[in-house]
Amino acid sequence: MRADLDNAGLDVTGLAVTLGGNQVLHDVDLAVAPGETVGLIGPNGAGKTTLLRTVLGLLTPDAGAVRIAGRAPRAARGDFGYVPQKHEFAWDFPITVGAAVLNARTATRWTSPRRADREAAARAVERVGLADLASRPIGALSGGQRQRVLVARALAREPGLLLLDEPFTGVDVPTQELLVGLLSQLAEEGTAILMTTHDLAQARAVCTRLCLLNRTVVADGPPSELEDPSLWLRAFGVAESALLLTGTAREAT
Repeated sequence: MRADLDNAGLDVTGLAVTLGGNQVLHDVDLAVAPGETVGLIGPNGAGKTTLLRTVLGLLTPDAGAVRIAGRAPRAARGDFGYVPQKHEFAWDFPITVGAAVLNARTATRWTSPRRADREAAARAVERVGLADLASRPIGALSGGQRQRVLVARALAREPGLLLLDEPFTGVDVPTQELLVGLLSQLAEEGTAILMTTHDLAQARAVCTRLCLLNRTVVADGPPSELEDPSLWLRAFGVAESALLLTGTAREAT
């Protein structure tokens, strides 16, 4: 699905990526406009994380282009925020919640935090419900609280595009509920959101569109338009009797 991006949001066209001599992605077209929340869904090895890493500018595509707010990823670093999976962050680093979030705004500069940096970090901590824990060491946090720190770090950048890699994995119910509400609020405020997820129920609750990916885009549209089991068969390569099609996938549509 193409979107009228008007130099905002995310636009991926004709993307192909090869890793270790193997083509991981080919002919990927994907657009996320401001105010949209798109769930990137597919089996393990489908290329979801590779697509995110390419959008982040960490991988160079063989073909195609990525544009964020009309610019290449490396030129648009101030326009997007990224929420990685929890294991990608150094939780044993001796730093508080507030400092970890503030660092997301200052890590690329050799200057002291400005007032705008501190205010943005404080707003982000407040939005994820951690204001009371701002002085707590990150190593003393629960799994759900750690996920909130990662989200706050991304929000502190005040991004127009928010990228999330499996945000609901391994978190408690209160954090899941907070994330669902927060993502809905961000979309209403005009943020473009792209997230990978294996949680189809949460994808249904949050996403305006689902993109089924298996090395290329198999289907892309609102959940109500993805009721055909053949689309899920092509994306996941499962039999028609699989639980994904008899129950979970239909719930997601």
